[in-house]
Amino acid sequence: MGHVAELAGVSVRTLHHYDEIRLVRPSARTEAGYRAYSAGDVERLREVLAYRRLGFGLREVAELVDDPSTDTVAHLRRLRGLVLERRDRADAMVAAIDRELEARAKGLKVTPEEQLEVLGARLYDAIGGAYTATRRTEPQIAAQIWGALGDARTVLNVGAGTGSYEPLDRDVTAVEPSAVMRAQRPAGSAPCVAAAAESLPFADQSFDVAMAVSTVHHWGDPLAGLRGMRRVGRRVVVLTFDTDEPGWQDRFWLTRDYLPEFAAVLAEFPSLAGMAEAIGARAEPVPIPWDCADGLFEAYWRRPEAYLEDHVRRAMSVWTKVGPEAEQRAVRSLGEDLESGRWAERNSDLADLDAADLGLRLLIA
Repeated sequence: MGHVAELAGVSVRTLHHYDEIRLVRPSARTEAGYRAYSAGDVERLREVLAYRRLGFGLREVAELVDDPSTDTVAHLRRLRGLVLERRDRADAMVAAIDRELEARAKGLKVTPEEQLEVLGARLYDAIGGAYTATRRTEPQIAAQIWGALGDARTVLNVGAGTGSYEPLDRDVTAVEPSAVMRAQRPAGSAPCVAAAAESLPFADQSFDVAMAVSTVHHWGDPLAGLRGMRRVGRRVVVLTFDTDEPGWQDRFWLTRDYLPEFAAVLAEFPSLAGMAEAIGARAEPVPIPWDCADGLFEAYWRRPEAYLEDHVRRAMSVWTKVGPEAEQRAVRSLGEDLESGRWAERNSDLADLDAADLGLRLLIA
């Protein structure tokens, strides 16, 4: 074990801990009783350490390395993409800082837009890089969405992002305005058009179904975008959020107890009734399973420690919108309550729930 620890650049104590929590368990023992690592064990350790050095928490690392759909080659490709994305973002920040330093050295005025360039002015350019790590298709939610598609053969996915929830057995065309998100679509995914929901470049009734998943709240004019989907699709399926119910922000402990600013984020968001009326839809509740694979904002309702992980929050647009001060306060308060046991006491009713209704709704027209 000492030799493996030395090669990996970690302590023997770390390897013992990984064994105890069943993250990396040596598959054999020597005659003297020492742990012995096989080639497969070393391969798994390599993956674990790579994800850890990219900032992932142990819980998230376990989920990533135990993903049955991901083999060694897929892990390496994912890790390579994450490293390149981090490098590219760092290079872009350095270039933006250099431009500002040069401008200030010349006594030139630096505009607010130029200052924000250091962090990335576009929302998805700031959060999109984390999507491939935490925003994966949740099978239960997918089954409900795909069931709503019915017998549709041609599907338009509006605000498609990296392609989660795109059915593999249909003829899919994707629409995504963010270059960052389009660049992360996996090889072999549906063709993607650079366009916005409000101005879809398709003829009337071009598709059997137009679908949109967890994207309407990012649109400049949600109702116009929904009407555009109704124009190009003979049917419409939209996964969105319900803010009609009085006290809706209290459904979820995170917004109730730690992030009251969430209500302001959706202050201008259309009512569920208004969205349904725009496309002539009915609404179905979409329960979120306790072990939801898709790292959307409410996904970790029974796994609160996840919200302390920076890379998890980076794949949620809410944190970018509420701002760093609110985020830091919420994370600090949650961490204190988890450590003291107050969170567990306050939310003891969640322990036995397999799924929760936290406001996700499927509009079907």
